[in-house]
Amino acid sequence: MIFNYGRNEVRSFLLSSATHWLSAYHADGLRVDAVASMLYLDYSRAPGEWVPNRFGGRENLEAIDFLRRLNAGVYMEFPDIQTMAEESTAWPMVSRPIDVGGLGFGLKWDMGWMHDTLEYLSHDSIHRAYHHDMITFRQVYAESENFVLPLSHDEVVHGKGSLLGKMPGDRWQRFANLRLLFGYQFGQNGKKLLFQGDELGQPTEWDHERQVDWALADVAEHAGLRRWVADLNRLYRATPALYERDAGSGGFEWVEAGDRQTSTLSFLRRGRADRAVALVACNFTPVPRQARIGVPLGGSWLEALNSDAVVYGGSGLGNLGRVEAEDVPANGRRESVDVLLPPLACVVLVPAERA
Repeated sequence: MIFNYGRNEVRSFLLSSATHWLSAYHADGLRVDAVASMLYLDYSRAPGEWVPNRFGGRENLEAIDFLRRLNAGVYMEFPDIQTMAEESTAWPMVSRPIDVGGLGFGLKWDMGWMHDTLEYLSHDSIHRAYHHDMITFRQVYAESENFVLPLSHDEVVHGKGSLLGKMPGDRWQRFANLRLLFGYQFGQNGKKLLFQGDELGQPTEWDHERQVDWALADVAEHAGLRRWVADLNRLYRATPALYERDAGSGGFEWVEAGDRQTSTLSFLRRGRADRAVALVACNFTPVPRQARIGVPLGGSWLEALNSDAVVYGGSGLGNLGRVEAEDVPANGRRESVDVLLPPLACVVLVPAERA
């Protein structure tokens, strides 16, 4: 069953409900669930179970109009909130302005990134070389919408287990993989979303009848993961390269995306200023890798974060805080840095004097 979005009474009820959450409860935004079920008349329906629109198509024209009214209305009245669409198809311009034909949402959930990344990481590291495209495919479409990268309640309920439980390997490797997942997520272009308990590495799936297992904060591995997520947030907030150009072109640039044999990759994030740049390198195997990575700037590069640091529960391998760019061509660039990539780890480097 669906709402009849063509009726004034129905639209009024839904719009009033939305604004009530924002005005009375001061919500920061609204996430609209299962938008695809609204947009398509034949969603989950067999032939003969739905009636085409007046043009003979399967698009729900009244629902499209309603979503545009919803976004226009709430943004006009509450300009500092955010609306997000959980839309799982390739419907165009979900997060584009209404006056250019979009639906007017602020953000669209990147369901493809979530599914591909979790499936990739669920494979044992020895098999990841055969699934490398899953971890790189997102950039084919990443600039088409204003995306949010969701690790939400949907991933930890209904028998799906916890994020920690999805990670392969022994206990150390599972925590390392989870730190790597969060590091890769925060390095990618797009906004970030974690669900309660994810930052603690809760071993059981979420249960709405129970509180989060806060006692885990006193267990070493869980405390290290929590510290890692906190430091990722601090770095994100302090580094314009990681957020200024999250949507649209110019904010992301592959350095090395095709090294499937070592299951490593590296990419640049760029802000608006010339020196607002960050290098993110990931090693998806439990074997340390020495990698020469091309960089756009000379001088010293600081190791801003390393998920393998002992303070996060890692093995303590790293680059002693910094690396120096050398006149050695690599990845199509004249200068490069020689970086130790710890096992199952994410490393973030920034220029010593970044803008």
